Amino acid sequence: MNTTVRNVLIVLVIAALVALVQGGVTAANVAIQAVTLLFLGTIVWFLSLAYRERRLSLYSLGDGRRAMLYVALGVGTLTLTATSRLWATPAGSVAWLVLLAGAAYALFAVVWSARKY
Repeated sequence: MNTTVRNVLIVLVIAALVALVQGGVTAANVAIQAVTLLFLGTIVWFLSLAYRERRLSLYSLGDGRRAMLYVALGVGTLTLTATSRLWATPAGSVAWLVLLAGAAYALFAVVWSARKY
């Protein structure tokens, strides 16, 4: 049997189980949440390693630039987290764009000023 056909059959069997078995949708939602948490945990782990490797560079930025960097990262994270809510209204869409553009500009300004001298 071809591996592609086998993989398609596996996906179809899993989809049938989710659709036909009582509680299959709940089990699928639990599995998706578990994979999402695993993915987010991996991102946090990677960021903690990157922070430890670049700690001296971050402290050499100075308090003002480091604060701007952290605020820009926080605003970007919160804005991306609230994307579905912000896109629900036209004003929210504009606010989403302004917030992400401001965070990107602040990040660019910190990197630019750090590499200037």
